[in-house]
Amino acid sequence: MDPHPLVTLVVAPGALADLRTAREVLERAAAAHGAGAELLAPADGGGLRAAVARAAGAGEFLLLPADPADLDASGLPLDGASVLRVDPDDRPRDPSTAVRRHLRGRGLAGIRYAVDTWWFRTASPASTRPYGPDRDQHADLRLPAGAPPAGGFPVAVLVHGGYWRSHWEADLMEAAAADLTARGVATWNVEYRRPAEHGWDATTADVAAALAALAGAGAPLDLHRVVALGHSAGGQLVARLAADTAADPAAPVRPALTVCLAGVLDLVTADRRKLGAGAVSAALGGTARELPRVYAASSPLARLPVGAPLAVVCGRQDDLDLLDVSRAFAAAAQRAGDDVVLVEGEGDHFSVIDPSSAIWPAVLELVARA
Repeated sequence: MDPHPLVTLVVAPGALADLRTAREVLERAAAAHGAGAELLAPADGGGLRAAVARAAGAGEFLLLPADPADLDASGLPLDGASVLRVDPDDRPRDPSTAVRRHLRGRGLAGIRYAVDTWWFRTASPASTRPYGPDRDQHADLRLPAGAPPAGGFPVAVLVHGGYWRSHWEADLMEAAAADLTARGVATWNVEYRRPAEHGWDATTADVAAALAALAGAGAPLDLHRVVALGHSAGGQLVARLAADTAADPAAPVRPALTVCLAGVLDLVTADRRKLGAGAVSAALGGTARELPRVYAASSPLARLPVGAPLAVVCGRQDDLDLLDVSRAFAAAAQRAGDDVVLVEGEGDHFSVIDPSSAIWPAVLELVARA
């Protein structure tokens, strides 16, 4: 890896009225990783083409376009380029071949997320493995350095959150994936189709398919040492998956432990309290009264006893309702006879997936024990 990496952001003419905030976000995000940063802001179309050509020649770069159109229609010199497209507004995802990730609808904070995903892909390379035909049906596989142990590397399956909304993607879990991989654990960072475009059944089916796809990953993996970790909405997805897998005698992969990190573990309560501005009913397609069978199959609380080992991890500075739901779920799982551990620590909603946080060592301990 380049000892002095440089991340470049190209801002198209007219995309931003003032560049100061974007520059500050870019430089802070790069400095957090010990990297340099440059912002190119050409004044016209010719300058934009020249800036893109220069940035593409140096490697993966960030592009904040002014035009919402897909980059394939832009006429920019992007053949063979790898682009992290940033749109502060919420736009449809750009399917252009040059776009490795489209960070949209996250405001100017999208620049920080883009720098992070640039950094972790640079510092901890991953191979992207499809498990279905849709562009969102893939997982990023990272393997630890060195020879695998007898039986293969243990595996952490990571499932991101974002209240099941489309503009939150698997990049949320890349810091955790890179840290776990550096500690000798292979990681399988799962992307999946979201309900807004494909429906709730597609989302749950994809997470199950991604877990099963480990069996055909063609890598030195120990499928007897698999831990599933889901954050926020991903916590609901992995808890439901644990229940489904425990009930399926033919399941090709069975996690030794399922870790719910700030998980949405009671969908009925979460919907009644309007967590995520009504995210639950938006994802599932209605309320619990309207869709009782869907909620019964999907809400981890309704699936107790899960029948497989569980850990519930939450930060005490998280949303109070999520903290309450996590505690109530863990207590109910214990009463139902499940093997469950509750871990609380200092931190907010994202601390549980942040390797620099105070609570992260507790997550590592759970993974190591499993």
